[in-house]
Amino acid sequence: MIGRLKGVIDSHGEDFVILDVHGVGYIVHCSARTLQGLPPKGEAAALAIETQVREDSIKLFGFSSDVERDWFRLLQSVQGVGAKVALAVQSILGPAELATAIACQDKAAFARAPGVGPRLAARITAELKDKAPVFGAVDSGFAASEAAGVMAAGANPAVTDAISALVNLGYGRSQAAVAVAASIRALGPDAPAPALIKRGLKELAQ
Repeated sequence: MIGRLKGVIDSHGEDFVILDVHGVGYIVHCSARTLQGLPPKGEAAALAIETQVREDSIKLFGFSSDVERDWFRLLQSVQGVGAKVALAVQSILGPAELATAIACQDKAAFARAPGVGPRLAARITAELKDKAPVFGAVDSGFAASEAAGVMAAGANPAVTDAISALVNLGYGRSQAAVAVAASIRALGPDAPAPALIKRGLKELAQ
């Protein structure tokens, strides 16, 4: 199996790149995000590779990092998510954004990807909730804005109190923001601080 390729960019396709490795051109399928990050034709590049062997084909999928490759594998553990859908999701969400969307149970983030409907988006967030922290840190900026957005919409000072309480317990502000944002999604914008703290601790313990 091929786990990594390092060579020279030969050409770009709509959803793939041909990587010349010592005279052999490998067709490597990538997400739009990964393709955009690759150098132009003739320059050196390295990709983490996932090799998928089927009865009638062998396909290589390339990623800018091992973390992205881990997410590709993880997404496909969800029923209804194949390689094409996983790449579509990764085209719009990076590793930190994926972790944040799952931590916040943000189904709408996944539904933006082609081929992902509301039911599949809900299944992804539900099934990966306990697995996401292993593969990437939450986007702290997104998490803070998520909590701030809920706070502004609901004008609920309990949000600030809950985040402060979790920070005082030793959790990072980004962790606390994500936990409280997820708690508000579950309990509603009018939930009191004690309920948000209790639910937030439960979220953090998972």
